[in-house]
Amino acid sequence: MTSFETTAELQRLIACTAKLAAGGLTPATSSNFSIRADAQSCLITVSGRDKGRLVPEDFIRVDNQGMALDSGRTASAETLLHTQIYRERPEAGAVLHTHSLAQTLLSMRHAQDGLIEIKGYELLKAFNGIKTHDTAIRIPIVANSQDMTALCAAIAPAFAGQAFWGYLIAGHGLYTWGRDVEEAHRHLDAFEFLLTAEMTKLGFRA
Repeated sequence: MTSFETTAELQRLIACTAKLAAGGLTPATSSNFSIRADAQSCLITVSGRDKGRLVPEDFIRVDNQGMALDSGRTASAETLLHTQIYRERPEAGAVLHTHSLAQTLLSMRHAQDGLIEIKGYELLKAFNGIKTHDTAIRIPIVANSQDMTALCAAIAPAFAGQAFWGYLIAGHGLYTWGRDVEEAHRHLDAFEFLLTAEMTKLGFRA
């Protein structure tokens, strides 16, 4: 991306995060968000900011191994999960990580299965490449950990398997991505609807 394109995409990400915060997907300053800056780096939220009030200065540039390229600030604790996605998915231009009741409860319920399978919904067509409701997707689930290297290792096999658009960390939340902020947000909207629908079928209430 050129500097102009990066600035414009960062503004789109800031607008997206404000909308997600207003929808309750970033409670207690949780969640983290990033965009690809270039082939070797990304811009990611710094730790502890209110995600509903982000400004460009609330982002830090890190390289593809998660090392800060800007001094004096601390990147999100989960930076390595973002940089892993950019390495494994060269087409990804934005990564969104959120927390919701549906994401948290269903990831815990299905943690031992290692995945949630969702099929038959029209909204499956929101995911890039899916053309019909008559299909199924699998959302990988990995056990939660404060060790980001261990989390990266746990989800790594999924990137070598069938296509997927996001994964869950049990009792934690969702990671999803897209070619740009708009597509990543569309994928997140679809995941949230589908997980809420599955949660409602089980008798849970958001």
